[in-house]
Amino acid sequence: MSEPQETSDEPVLFYEAKFYCLSNFSAFSIFDGGYQWPTVEHYYQGCKFSQSRLATQLMHSVGTCSSAHDAKKLARANSEYVRPDWNDVKLQVMEGALCLKLGQHSYVKKMLLETGDRKIIENSHKDSFWGWGPDRKGESHLGRLWMKLLEELRAST
Repeated sequence: MSEPQETSDEPVLFYEAKFYCLSNFSAFSIFDGGYQWPTVEHYYQGCKFSQSRLATQLMHSVGTCSSAHDAKKLARANSEYVRPDWNDVKLQVMEGALCLKLGQHSYVKKMLLETGDRKIIENSHKDSFWGWGPDRKGESHLGRLWMKLLEELRAST
């Protein structure tokens, strides 16, 4: 039996509050390729680096950061080692990470279904690519990916 769905014109804002589990910084670890990543943010930041020896060390360092914020800071501090195709693959990497999170955590799945037919937006005032940014006119790619996965989840059940 499926969960009742909310219907409203109000968007689901998930930077914090009720739907915080949809945030990359929320404490839901993901397992991929024999490695446990503490959060989606750790995974995403670690994937910025290619498979060279130095990159493998950077990935490990990012994965062992004590917080998602620290993982992001470490990746930014090593931006000269980011794989050259990163801008071409980052949306695919993020979608893969969200799929892992959704598949490995029933609570995240439950909360995603609870969003109903509402628009999902990362309520970030700083990030106009993943969220809606300072002017609320951002691209909201993270919310769009969650809505895509929600559609796929509904189609598979």
